[in-house]
Amino acid sequence: MQHYAGPLCSICGIPLVSSLADRCGNCLKNSPLFRRASFFGLYDATLASAIHHYKFLGIRRLSKSLADLLMFYDTSAIDALISVPLSHRSLKERGFNQALLLAAAFARKKRLPLIIDALRKVVDTPPQVGLSAKERAANVKNVFVCTGKVSGMNILLIDDVMTTGATVNACARELRKAGAQNVSVLTLARAVLP
Repeated sequence: MQHYAGPLCSICGIPLVSSLADRCGNCLKNSPLFRRASFFGLYDATLASAIHHYKFLGIRRLSKSLADLLMFYDTSAIDALISVPLSHRSLKERGFNQALLLAAAFARKKRLPLIIDALRKVVDTPPQVGLSAKERAANVKNVFVCTGKVSGMNILLIDDVMTTGATVNACARELRKAGAQNVSVLTLARAVLP
């Protein structure tokens, strides 16, 4: 697995076709509520397989190895980590929150605080897979709530895969509403809708 080194949008991190561009069209039109999104690699081949085994086959021990892939990220300006939450029903069905385990392993390696219950998913939504960008945004509207103390903090939001950014943007909205100074996003992989 290789760290993606190609051109990308300086805000949402979507791969771009030219290194002469700095931002994608979506971010120019409607800038997200997070400061910047970073990722290790593209969601394909070996990385996609590793994430699939981790997330859907329940091989939880992969969280430590996958967290190693995120060590490239400079956390010097970060106050705390928060993972993208699952709904109560999804957590019960899966048995674990893959983003939380990943964030916990990364927090230990970077010696940063992990805030566990600050952000909650209060509405059980259908999976984002197969939805268009517009449908994804509608699917996660008003489903997250921030109940923790994040005022004035620079938060790093952790998830496994980012596609359109709808989920992390909805989370960032709630964190910012609760007073977070900045929200950055870090994921293992960046997927792109066809």
